[in-house]
Amino acid sequence: MSDAESSTEFDPTAPNTGEDFEPVDVFPDSDDFDLRPGADSCYKCSICDTNCPVAEVDDDFPGPKFQGPEQWRLKQNEDDYTIDDSITDCSNCMRCDNACPSGVPLSQMHNTARGEYVSEQMSKFSVEYVRNRILANYRTSATIASKVPRLANFAMNFGPARWVMEKTMGITSEREFPAFAKQTFREWWSTRGGAAASKENAQAARERRDLDRDADKKVAYFHGCYSNYNTPEVGKAMVRVFEEYGYEVVVPEQRCSGTPMFANGMLDDARRGAEVNVSSMADLIEEGYDAIASCTSCSMALRQEYPELFDIDGIDEVAANTFESVEYLRINEDLKTDLQAAEVEGDLAREFAYHAPCHARNQGLEHQSVELFRELDGTDIEDVGESCSGISGTYGWKAEKYEKSMAIADEMFDHMDDASGDTGMTECPTCAMQMEHGTGYDIRHPLELLEAALVE
Repeated sequence: MSDAESSTEFDPTAPNTGEDFEPVDVFPDSDDFDLRPGADSCYKCSICDTNCPVAEVDDDFPGPKFQGPEQWRLKQNEDDYTIDDSITDCSNCMRCDNACPSGVPLSQMHNTARGEYVSEQMSKFSVEYVRNRILANYRTSATIASKVPRLANFAMNFGPARWVMEKTMGITSEREFPAFAKQTFREWWSTRGGAAASKENAQAARERRDLDRDADKKVAYFHGCYSNYNTPEVGKAMVRVFEEYGYEVVVPEQRCSGTPMFANGMLDDARRGAEVNVSSMADLIEEGYDAIASCTSCSMALRQEYPELFDIDGIDEVAANTFESVEYLRINEDLKTDLQAAEVEGDLAREFAYHAPCHARNQGLEHQSVELFRELDGTDIEDVGESCSGISGTYGWKAEKYEKSMAIADEMFDHMDDASGDTGMTECPTCAMQMEHGTGYDIRHPLELLEAALVE
C-alpha cells in the first residue's frame, strides 16, 4: 500500500446530508451582493495561500488572499483600481474555501472578480477571450461533435490540427481530446424508454426488496455535459444502481452546470444555464424529487456557486436538495453493508488508485469511496493522497497553463505510480483526464464499481 493511503476513518452514519451544508451567505441584508462582510472576516493568516496548489508551483501568483479580500478592499478604496490580471491564474479548485478558518467566501470573491475582469477589462476580440469562451461553453461544441462522433474524434486528435489549435488559439497540443460517445446518454435514456421505463424498473426492484411497490423514492438526475457526450457509461451506471435500490429516475431539461464558465469569468453564460437548471430542478423538487449529480463539480455548482453568485427563484431549494450520487445512497440506504456482502468479478475486479477531486473535498466527500469499497471482495482501493490533479477543468487545456497544471499534479502522479494497482478512480471527469494523461492508467467512476457490485 502507498504511503499516501489515508488512515482517516470516514463515518457513513454521519454524512453531509444537504441540510447541514449551506452555502456561505455573505450578503444577508443586501440586494447588490456586497462582499464586505466576507472581506472583514479575513485576518490575513495566509492559510489559504499555503493551501493553494497554484501558489505552490508559481512564485509569481499572489495567492487567494490577495485575489479575494485584499483585492476587494483595494477596489473599494481606490476609484481607479482595476482587477489584477493574475485573477486568470486562479484555477477555481476552491481549496482555499476549505482551508480558511474564518469562513471567508474566497472562491465567491474570486469568481466575482474574475467575472468583472473578463466583462470590463478583457478585449472581446482577443485570442484569449475567444479561446476561453469556446472552452467554457464545451456543451455547444460537444453537441455539434456528438452528431458525427467518429469524424470529430479523428479530427480533434489529428496531429496537425492540434498543432494549429495551439498556434492559433492557445489550446495545448500536449493533450489528446476525450472521445465522443457514439450514443449520448440522453439518446440512450430516450431509446430505453425514459422515465416510464425507469419507474417500471424501480417498482420491480422494490418488490424484490420487499418494499412498497408505490414507495415514494424518486430522483432527478443532473448528468452534466461529460457524462452525456463522452462517458455515458457513468450515467447508465447511475440509473441502474438507483433503480436497483427502487428509485424512479427522471432526466430533466438541463444546461451545463456552469463550472467551466465560472473558472473563465463567463458569468453571464453561466447564469443563462443556471436559470434553466434551477427552473427544471425546482419544479421537480416541489414534486418530491431530489437532485442527483454524478460529477462533484456539478453538485458543487448547484449547491454552492449558484446561490453565492445568482439570485434566481428556487435557487435555495435546489441547493438544499442537491446531492452527489454516491453520497445520496450512503445517506438513504445501507450501502456499506450491501457492499460488504457483495463481490466484484470480471472487468472491474481490479486494484484502484483513488483520487478525491478538490470539489469533492469541498463537500466533505473525500473519503467516502475509499471507505465504502475498502471491504468489497474482488477489488482493492488505495487513496493516493490529498494533492490536486492540477487540470481544474479548462485550466490545464490552455497552452500557457499546461506546464503549471502538470507541476501541480506531480505529487498525484507519484502516488499513483507507487500504488499497487494500475487503474485509477475518481468522480471528476477532468481529474480523470489528467490522471490518464500523466500515468496512462484506465480511469473509472465509483458508480461503475457500484454497478458491478450490486446490479445483476
